[in-house]
Amino acid sequence: MLRLALKYLFRYHRRYLFLFLALTFSFGIVTLITSVKDGMYENVYNSAQSHYAGDIITLGIDNDVSQTEHMQKDDMVKILKAIINTNINPERTVMRTLSGTGILYYNGSAVTLKYTIGADWDTEKKFFDSLIYRERREMPAGEDTILLSAPVAGELGARLGDSLILEMKTRYGQSNTGVFVVGGIVEDSTLFGYYKAYVSRPVLNRLLLFGEDECSSIGMFFSDRRETDTKKIILQNELEKIISTAPLVRDRDELIHERNENWAGVKIFVLTIPVYLSEIADLLGALNIITYFLYGIMLVIILVSAMVTYRLIFHERSRELGTMRAIGFYEGDVRYILVLETIALGLLSEAAGFIFALLVSALLRFISFSWFPSFEIFMKEGSLTALYLPRTMLINLVAVFCILMAAVWFPAFRSSRNPLPGMLSGGKG
Repeated sequence: MLRLALKYLFRYHRRYLFLFLALTFSFGIVTLITSVKDGMYENVYNSAQSHYAGDIITLGIDNDVSQTEHMQKDDMVKILKAIINTNINPERTVMRTLSGTGILYYNGSAVTLKYTIGADWDTEKKFFDSLIYRERREMPAGEDTILLSAPVAGELGARLGDSLILEMKTRYGQSNTGVFVVGGIVEDSTLFGYYKAYVSRPVLNRLLLFGEDECSSIGMFFSDRRETDTKKIILQNELEKIISTAPLVRDRDELIHERNENWAGVKIFVLTIPVYLSEIADLLGALNIITYFLYGIMLVIILVSAMVTYRLIFHERSRELGTMRAIGFYEGDVRYILVLETIALGLLSEAAGFIFALLVSALLRFISFSWFPSFEIFMKEGSLTALYLPRTMLINLVAVFCILMAAVWFPAFRSSRNPLPGMLSGGKG
């Protein structure tokens, strides 16, 4: 029957052409919208993951010293042991020191940094090698090396090899300074990277008057992000037994609320990237409303196009369907063939629609969104990218087929049950 359905489909391909084009365009647009949205969130997540250094982050907040992001050595040891004891098995673990008090001076100019990050050059070599640089030294980074974001370097007028003065506020509020040499300029103008600089973690610890091997956060990277929420809870439960730990938070508002609570000493927060991205998730949620609206319009177009097309085609094929009945086909057989035609048409249309979406998404890479402030955070290497997730694609496929089946079933049922004499004479169907 499949062969017969395909034969009829190609015989009446001109009649199906309008529906084919409508399905192709609608499925292509739906696929493009949903995949670009998924791609935008993926790019934001990856940027945040690199910035906060992990899928799960344990952050120490010292409430005795103006809420300094600081984790003592004993706390670090307990956290690292808890990671091992819980068998959450991160791919890698990263320690960083964080501060938002840095000021860079060069040649009479000054720039206040939003993020000054102390990192371990050797441990995070793969990460630093993956960054896009405007300029970079080939030699290994040393204790006096500083990596600047391009906007910071541009405002200072600094180039590779220039010496800068970095002023930091210590954990007790005094000013401390160090001299650094520009070892690289990173092409990053996103919200996370605009006013950012990387230096050696031990050196930043000395400027902040931390212990030599202390840090602010311990981040864990996992191969499967779907398990991070579960592993976060497992780690939280273990840490609550051995260390002062803040309650789990779901978004940035809850994080701010918990940080405003009063406590003595250092408290450990167990966080995931969605907590930091909750405000951006709200923005993408607004985009979802537009997506669902366009989604609904496309599905309505498919439904109306299919209903009109099948009504006309089945009327024209009345004699043919009557002949099939006359030579021994049952009503169910006729309906089955018509449904198989629809399934074949749907598969061809969705394949063509997917190709259409790929072509349009490729064209989006050449469109500049520089006019949109801070839109770079949603982009990858300066381009808007699409992410074709299996779950999203399956939902799109099922939605289109449900609409097609709804559009074809009633006309097919009615046409196959018409009185045989009327069908053979072409008077009904």
